[in-house]
Amino acid sequence: MNDPPLAGLFLALIGLLILSGFFSGSETALMTLNRYRLRHQADQGHRGAQLAQRLLERPDRLIGLILLGNNFVNILASSLATVIALRLGGEGAIAIAAGLLTLVVLVFSEVSPKTLAALHPERVAYPAAFVYVPLLRLLYPIVWLVNLIANSQLKLLGVRMDDQNGQALSREELRTVVTEAGAMIPERSRDMLLAILNLEQATVEDIMVPRHEVEGIDLQDDEEDILNTIKRSSYARLPLFDGSIDNVVGIFHARSALGGLPEGDELKDALCGLAREPYFVPEGTRLYQQLINFQRAKERMALIVDEYGDFQGMITLADLVEEIVGEITTDPSDSFPDIHRNEDGSLLLDGSINVRELNRALRWELPTDGPKTLNGLILDYMETIPEPGTSLKLSGYPLEILQADDTAVKTVKTIAQEQLESDAAAPPIAAPEYSKHGTA
Repeated sequence: MNDPPLAGLFLALIGLLILSGFFSGSETALMTLNRYRLRHQADQGHRGAQLAQRLLERPDRLIGLILLGNNFVNILASSLATVIALRLGGEGAIAIAAGLLTLVVLVFSEVSPKTLAALHPERVAYPAAFVYVPLLRLLYPIVWLVNLIANSQLKLLGVRMDDQNGQALSREELRTVVTEAGAMIPERSRDMLLAILNLEQATVEDIMVPRHEVEGIDLQDDEEDILNTIKRSSYARLPLFDGSIDNVVGIFHARSALGGLPEGDELKDALCGLAREPYFVPEGTRLYQQLINFQRAKERMALIVDEYGDFQGMITLADLVEEIVGEITTDPSDSFPDIHRNEDGSLLLDGSINVRELNRALRWELPTDGPKTLNGLILDYMETIPEPGTSLKLSGYPLEILQADDTAVKTVKTIAQEQLESDAAAPPIAAPEYSKHGTA
């Protein structure tokens, strides 16, 4: 029997090396595919994506098939290299052939195809899927046997194939995806998506109007003062209380009843008759849950109470919407009333400004898991009430105390690194509601 020519052996060896590179590269490409992009393209009817998605439903079978083919061609290539070495230089050339084959396989059948596949997974994976689907049918009995043995070993280690966690992203992972989307998502849309994710972390206390800032109608005032309060108010809805803000008796829609209120002794009775029952929510309620609560209860304003039932503050649907889309205002200069810009570019900050609002206005990253106001953060950091003129760095941001009294920091100065952002394009609302940001 005649031995095959060396040229034929070399051609066969090159073919096996190409097949080895195909198996190695396609494995990397299929395993690094973006599962969400793959699902989208499969839903759009992309045939290669559909086949790849079908293969990845059982990754154990796919890996078994790829490794079966890859190991087979690599072993066969090693055998051919040995034959060629014996034909060219005898037994002494076998070691040289093994070393050269190892280098060639490493460079041309492993590193290069895997690098290409990692950089362009779809260009490699989708064509490969057309090969693997019929190949899997053809070799299914062998692949099934290999998987049976391998999965049995995994079971001994406590790993089961039906215990996969799937491809669901956590909130933080989704936040990273949105943040790194770059130009694919406009900056404003990206901020809104991140704000929606933040609703699960923040609570109603983070954005509420604190009780000492709540403006309402006191039934103990005389009729003239009540009417003047209603006429001067820029809010659509006001709390109606009797003697004290702790005794809220209803929510009064000021704009709808302004033209039809009686005067004299009948005014207070009319106010009580027109007021809706107050809607109370407990402190600690997550903003996302409160948004759902507003929708279910068909309410637009809620009073926040603590575990003892004491009134703590107020939150409106407008406040929640502003957390997502930004400030809703008819005048851009009113977007951040607690922040004032000096002629030299420095900023004056009201000590009572909410930390979340300050972060949003200046794109800072002050901690929001502790005190809710800038004054609270400063007192928590210094553990004392600072004197005017005191300078400090809070989370890396330079601050100077301008005004303070015996109980709180009133005014703080800082250097603005960025211009305040005001949403001039936001559509005005016809009847602004009671909002912690002033006229909505």
